[in-house]
Formats: sequence, C-alpha cells, structure tokens
Amino acid sequence: MTRSTSGTGSTPGDRDPGEDSGRAASSSSSRRCGIGGPPSSIRAGATPPVPPPIAPRFSGVRRPRTGRRCPSPRAPGPPGTRLPRPRLPRASRPRAQPLQGPAGATAGPVPGPLVEAGADPIRRIPDHGVLPLRPLQPLNPLVDPNVDSAPRILVVDDDPTFRNVLEMRLQSWGYQVQVAEDAEKARRIAGEWDPHIVLSDVVMPQTSGLYLLRKLRENRPDRPVVLLTAHGSVEMAVEAMKVGAVDFLTKPLNYRNLKAVLEEVLASPESLAPVPEELDAGEGESFLPRRTGTGFGPFVGSSDAMSEFFDMLQSVARSDASVMITGESGTGKELAARTIHELSPRRHQPFVAMNTAAIPAELMESELFGHEKGAFTGAARQREGCFEMADGGTLFLDEIGEMPAALQPKLLRVLDGSSFRRIGGTREMSFDTRVLAATNRNPREAVEEGRFREDLFFRLNVLTLHLPALRDRKGDIPLLAQHFAATLSIKHGGPERTFAPKSMELLDAYPWPGNVREFRNVVERAVILARDGIIEPSHLPAYVREPQRSSDGTYRFPAGATAEDAERELILQTLDATGNNKSETARRLGLSVRTIRNKLNAYGIDR
Repeated sequence: MTRSTSGTGSTPGDRDPGEDSGRAASSSSSRRCGIGGPPSSIRAGATPPVPPPIAPRFSGVRRPRTGRRCPSPRAPGPPGTRLPRPRLPRASRPRAQPLQGPAGATAGPVPGPLVEAGADPIRRIPDHGVLPLRPLQPLNPLVDPNVDSAPRILVVDDDPTFRNVLEMRLQSWGYQVQVAEDAEKARRIAGEWDPHIVLSDVVMPQTSGLYLLRKLRENRPDRPVVLLTAHGSVEMAVEAMKVGAVDFLTKPLNYRNLKAVLEEVLASPESLAPVPEELDAGEGESFLPRRTGTGFGPFVGSSDAMSEFFDMLQSVARSDASVMITGESGTGKELAARTIHELSPRRHQPFVAMNTAAIPAELMESELFGHEKGAFTGAARQREGCFEMADGGTLFLDEIGEMPAALQPKLLRVLDGSSFRRIGGTREMSFDTRVLAATNRNPREAVEEGRFREDLFFRLNVLTLHLPALRDRKGDIPLLAQHFAATLSIKHGGPERTFAPKSMELLDAYPWPGNVREFRNVVERAVILARDGIIEPSHLPAYVREPQRSSDGTYRFPAGATAEDAERELILQTLDATGNNKSETARRLGLSVRTIRNKLNAYGIDR
C-alpha cells in the first residue's frame, strides 16, 4: 500500500484500516488534551482533519509511546512551536484575603489562657475560613496581666531550663513571676517582693525546699508554698504537709493540675492579703540571717570558736570597709562573704563572686574590668567586668593570694581611685563597690615571700575575719552531722537518717583536713548507703573508721580499706610534707598537677 505524502490526506480506498484506527485514537487523545474542536464540529460523512506533520525531536529509530501520556499541545507552524498557556487577567486572579475581625478583636498572640467572651472557642468552617473573632477576656478574673495587681508567684529551682520554662508558662497565664536558683536568694526576694504563692523545688544543692518552707513561714505563716520534686515519695509528701505545704507536685509537671492548684489557692482571700507594714517599708529585716542557739544564718555550730566568729561577723557586716577573710579550704569563706553581704546595707544590690585561682592570667583583667568590642582577638562584643556588675553591691575575690603579680598594681590603683577603664576603652568609669577578699594561706607569709604586694594587702586587710578549722570546733560535729543527715535524707529520699553512737564517735575523732566540705561529703556517702535509716560505722570510709599512724610517720590501713582510701591518704600526706605545693607533690608521686587537682576535687578538699 502506498501512503500519501502530499499532506492533504488520501482516499478511503487507499488507507489501511489499522492506520484509520490509530489516527482516530490520536484524534480522540488530542481532543482530551484540548487540541481541535469538539466532536460535534465534524460533519457527518466528512473526513476528520489531519494535523500537520511534526518533526521528530531526534534522529534515529524511536520506540512508539504507549499512549498513556497526553501529547503536549503544539501550535501550527514551525516545529517546536507550543500553544500559549492560558492566563487569567491580573484583576481576576484569586487572592488570599487577610482575616478581618470586628473592632476590638485581638490580632496576634494574647497573653494568658484566653477564650471568647460568652462563646465557644473558634471553630473551622467548610469554606476554609474561620469564624470572626470576638473580644477575648482572661479565663481567671483574678489574673489580669496588664495591671500590677496580678498575683505574684516566686519560682525556686536550681535547674535553669525547668525554671525558665515554668516562668514562661506562668507568665502566659497572666501572673507576675520572679525566679531564684537557691533558698537564700528566694528568701531575699520574698522579703522584698512578698509573693502570693511560692513554687519551690525540694532538692537543691545547698539546702532543701523543706528548709526554705520553714523559713518562709516563720514570719508569714499564711503564705502558700507548693513543693515540686522529681523524686516524690509518700514519706516526703507527708513531711511536706506537716511543715505546711499547701500541695506537693511531682515532675514532670502536669500543667493542668498546676493551674488548678494555683486557681484554688488564689480563690482563698488569705493568699491575696496585703503586704504587712513591716515588709512594705522595704527593708524586710525579718528575713535577714539570725543568730540562734545552734548557729548563725547558714552556719551551724555552738562552740566557743564559732561564737567568737559570729560576734566578729556581726561587727564586720555593719561597716562598709574592705574585709580579708582567712581560713583553711572547706571552712566556708564564700558563705561568710555572702552572710556579710546579706547583713549589710548593700543586701538589695548584686553580690558577685570571682575565684582568681580558677581564671587564666591572660583573661583575669578582662574578667575584672571588662573590655570593649574589638579590644583584642576574640572580643566580638562589649563585656562588663566584675566591678561594673557589682556596682552598688559587693564583690568577693576568692583566693586573692593566687592573683598574678602583674595585675596586683592595677587592682590597687582601681581600689584607691574607685574608677577603672575597660580594656580597649578610653572613658574612666566610677563604681561604688564593697570588696571582700579571701585566702586559704597566711597573707603575711605571702607578703614576706614576695608573692603578694604589701600595699595591696594593707588596702584589703582593713578588717580581718578568720574561720576556724573543723578540728578546732569541739562540740560542733554532732550538730553538723544531724544537720547534714536531715537535709541530705530529703535529697536522696527514704527515712531521715540518724547516727549510731559508735559512728558519731568516729566522726568526732577524725581530724578532718578537708574541714566542713569533706565532712559533708562523708555524711552524704553514709546517707546513700544507710537505706534503713541508721548510719553504722560500716557506712563510713575506712580512713575515718580506723586511721592508724605509726611512730615513724608511715600510715597503716585497716583490713577492708580500698585502693582509693590508700591513694587519698598518700596524696594528703605528701601535700602536708610539701606545704600544699601541688607541683612538688605531683613530682614526688609521679603524677601530673592536673591529676592532683582532680583527685582533690573528688575528695572534696581544696588546698
């Protein structure tokens, strides 16, 4: 059969039936894709128009298509010409319209748990829109986030992540919120701000939430306190209720339950009582550290040595002069500095602590005085120094004897002139800061050896406060043991631990070279092991149970002592022999100085 190539078609007699059926299928496919007119436009008996030939896209033999894909529309004309895609006029294109509500409707996020006034929450409707917004009102009429009368909540937790999340959640509910990371700061905020409710963690590093609860309720028994803990037990909950907590919630918090508790507490008129006159005056004297028969503020002890220390502490706190705090490592020098700050007229201003032995020498000047942006490599932004941060308050310089000699004259000049310049800066900045310094060495010996400037020593040593070693505090061991056992029992759960008489005798006989820090670590170890509530001698370390020193200076350990006990005593004895020289101790023992420091930190001893 000969196929026509004129492009005008061929007679029916000359066409192959297979060709007709293929052309009909192609025509039907073209109609589905929008090419050609509808079927009604073809007259009966007429031959359907044949589209112009399309040039192949490439040369060579090509396998025919299966017919599943729709051929692309092409316009008549040169090969490769496509039909223009239809486009609507710009004015007729559909546009997304912004949601419009009536006057007074809230646009954007609204603080607080808000619902529509007198209506159900917003519902979706079938045409992909939303119902018009109505004016929103707070869910709790007692909480109005836009006025100062909104209830005040104090959050106390040592976990910064949990503290910040809970603060944001409470603020979104419309409450005024302040946060504190420890009990001492919480007591200060409570004295100044007088919150309506306190949310406090039970387990904190320095003290417990139960201790804070007792202190907060001493002067305001009607203040509601809700305790939070991740280590909840029936015994702990009962103890919390006995002390006076209004509720006891476990972590992770169920915020629906927390919200219900807060609304229930706020519904009682006592929780929204006005601030007492003595606290409204602004001083909050009743929340200052007080002296009792068993201690003074955070210090526990009733020995003659501690009584003399308490008398000096009260006298020093009344003045505004510089103080040099001396004492062995672990006696509580920073705790003494914080107590001086809390008792001074500067107690409402910042307290900034800086350990000069823990900061590299090249960074210490920047830490003290701050720096300007671009002052040195890595100074990407301006930074305040410790003097600037403590302006109006107290700056505590711990381990002042370890300060580099090159920085000591600069510090002396700053203290004499009460002004400084940031690194890279040109402007003198004045400050009003009380400086407290501490050292575990004899400062006069450091001056005689040339490691500390004599004029700087005289400038800082206007007043001297000495902390006695634990071995010199006869009679304080039982008080400290029961205090730490009670607070650490709450931390680790279980019944409150008590000491067997033999255990107390062993604690009282040991010399405690690491002082209170070492003593606390030993008691915590015993509390963890004594799950039945009684601390027996077997729960104490071997070096506390039976330390034996022979006349020739060697040290003998009892049966059952571990390698860790022997290593600890060997390091301490070598430190004694070298005068606490870590470099010489490391050389004699064949260890690195870093290893010696890490071991002392693990033992709870700082020399």
